[in-house]
Amino acid sequence: MSTHRARYLEQILEKAYQEITLSKKEITYLLGLKQGEEMNQVFQMAETLRQRYFGDKIFMYGFVYFSTYCQKDCAFCLYRKSNHSLQRYRKSEAEILEIACSLKESGVHLLDLTMGEDPQYLCRDQEGVDKLCGVIEKVKKNTGLPLMVSPGVVSGTVLKRFRDIGVNWYALYQETHTRSLYAKLRLQQDYDQRLQAKKTAHQIGMLIEEGLLTGIGDQGEDVVNSLLVMEDLRAEQVRVMSFIPQERTPMENWFSPPRVRESLIIAIMRIMFPDRLIPASLDVDGINGLKQRLAAGANVVTSIIPSQSGLAGVSNSDLDIEDGNRTVYRVTNILEELNLAPASLDEYMYWLDQRTSLVRPELDYGRELLG
Repeated sequence: MSTHRARYLEQILEKAYQEITLSKKEITYLLGLKQGEEMNQVFQMAETLRQRYFGDKIFMYGFVYFSTYCQKDCAFCLYRKSNHSLQRYRKSEAEILEIACSLKESGVHLLDLTMGEDPQYLCRDQEGVDKLCGVIEKVKKNTGLPLMVSPGVVSGTVLKRFRDIGVNWYALYQETHTRSLYAKLRLQQDYDQRLQAKKTAHQIGMLIEEGLLTGIGDQGEDVVNSLLVMEDLRAEQVRVMSFIPQERTPMENWFSPPRVRESLIIAIMRIMFPDRLIPASLDVDGINGLKQRLAAGANVVTSIIPSQSGLAGVSNSDLDIEDGNRTVYRVTNILEELNLAPASLDEYMYWLDQRTSLVRPELDYGRELLG
């Protein structure tokens, strides 16, 4: 590494240590690093910043993908409506409650209730929404855990209902914030409508998660653009996942990107958003990919799924589920190897309350928005 490059990287990382906002040029420079020695310095800074805000504690999310039916036709997704070869499922209320309670007993800090944009819930007028809210409300009552919902794009009125029955988080990934690329991924879906749904959730007092995919034709400029939009959104949880090609989709012959790219983006996220939640998903490489994501600065383990539950994942739909490698027990073993530890539920609740208090000033505006 040349003296000039070394000095420039040192200057950027010193700014990161002092939590001075990086310029677009500096973010682009970090994203373009290729040498192992340089990237390791970025990873080390990311770990330092995570330690500053979270110590050695890691949060864990249980994942309940309760319906794989979807009315959308995303080019990258296994569950796109045009994939007629897929054996889909829609879990009953009793099954959802059983799985949710099992995850609570295992020690997760949050339940992520995810579905495709299932027309049974979203396209049956009030009846479908009532049914969806009824399921969510019973999960909240039976577990008492914080909840994240990932139902796709919904109206501000539905978001308010979610909030009122105890939902804490609204997760809705743009995947990319480059409009031309978005149009190739999320076919015939309105970019602005999707983005606005997250803003509305914030305006009514909910926390939001934003996410991007890498390896879907994105260049460095696209990733930097996404990071800057995430900064503008003030999302409390930000994530990146490597694209896994899915059979019988328009993108089935694409290559999955080298995982070091995802790790570097995680580290840059930690540098840009030192006090936020950044997931290490088990849904891409399973338990074997967890260490490298945590070493890059992630502080949440997502997609914990109990074995024998009949649930699927998203990127790798069955990876590590039935052999029990997506459990709190297995994750805890990995954390111990890295001198990390699961947070307590009280620690997660404290963080959640603190962050929620920061979005409450927007509540009055949210009421005006909803009439």
